[in-house]
Amino acid sequence: MSETTFVSAINDALSTAMAIDKSVICYGLGATDPKKIFGTMNGLEHKFGRSRVFDMPTSENAMTGIGVGAALGGLRPVMTHQRLDFFLLAMDQLVNSAAKWHYMFGGQASIPITIRLIIGRGWGQGPTHSQNLHAWFAHIPGLKVVMPTTPADAKGLLLTSIFDPNPVVFLEHRWLHQSVGNVESGDVRVPIGVANTIRHGRDITIVSSSYLTVEAIQAASFLAAEGIDCEIIDLRSISPIDWTTIHDSVARTRNLLVLDSGAQTGSVAGEIIARVAMKQHQILRLAPMRLAMPDVPEPTSFGLTRGFFVRSSDIYAEVMKAFDKNPKSGVNPIQEPVPHDVPGDWFKGPF
Repeated sequence: MSETTFVSAINDALSTAMAIDKSVICYGLGATDPKKIFGTMNGLEHKFGRSRVFDMPTSENAMTGIGVGAALGGLRPVMTHQRLDFFLLAMDQLVNSAAKWHYMFGGQASIPITIRLIIGRGWGQGPTHSQNLHAWFAHIPGLKVVMPTTPADAKGLLLTSIFDPNPVVFLEHRWLHQSVGNVESGDVRVPIGVANTIRHGRDITIVSSSYLTVEAIQAASFLAAEGIDCEIIDLRSISPIDWTTIHDSVARTRNLLVLDSGAQTGSVAGEIIARVAMKQHQILRLAPMRLAMPDVPEPTSFGLTRGFFVRSSDIYAEVMKAFDKNPKSGVNPIQEPVPHDVPGDWFKGPF
């Protein structure tokens, strides 16, 4: 085990999978350019050759169809897009072909394709370069959808995705790319559909995923100083969802807050609240809560994006309000970062 970045963990997973199985191929726009898709594909072309690691034409729909055909032919394609938004041109191939094939042919054929979609915001990305549509993907029967938070989960979930017999949408947040954590070497897989309780607490369950888990951790540390003990569940998998872990946690804390980096209406957060309310309404002390994005496109303007996103300060304020408490200092102790559209001072831009 060694300490490494999220980017290196992704690269390690791809390299490990390609070494294990010669049927694994990796391609996408920018896969072999100097930046190697945020560095996640460094060295792969040199190590495994141009027949297995290659760039592609700017034709998302066609190249996804080629990936589906390659998967039917015995390969395990890993297709990567530097923006989730670019992949929307290929939704027909994903929804009507890849997701349905195993069911429509009675389990006689599978589509083992992994679609890596990179999400994130900041730097004026605007309405068409910053969307997180995990709820949309999770709505499609036949698709698995995963969103890792830690480097260890990035590697383990990507390996599991690549060797899953059916299509997996793998969403990675670029604000996490330079995060650091301990990652085991070799073929170490994390099961899809198992959440991770990263903080145990007695007063409220906070359910989150991807970068919002980082915000939840920060908020929980400040809430602890106010006497509120938070339990944090990192979903890791959006489809399937680990309902057992969520229900067990709510049974202990009897309160629930769900965080979502997608738009509020039709959100995964709404689905989680609905199921908890249906099954556990009698034990809830307070009405379940959610924090999600507003139902409007993200602005491009630096000024308009101030206060637009769910941050740790919002989580802190929501929980304090629910528990009818005022900050000891009299003001919210968590302030939005300056500048507000980057995760930290280490961030040097999306490319």
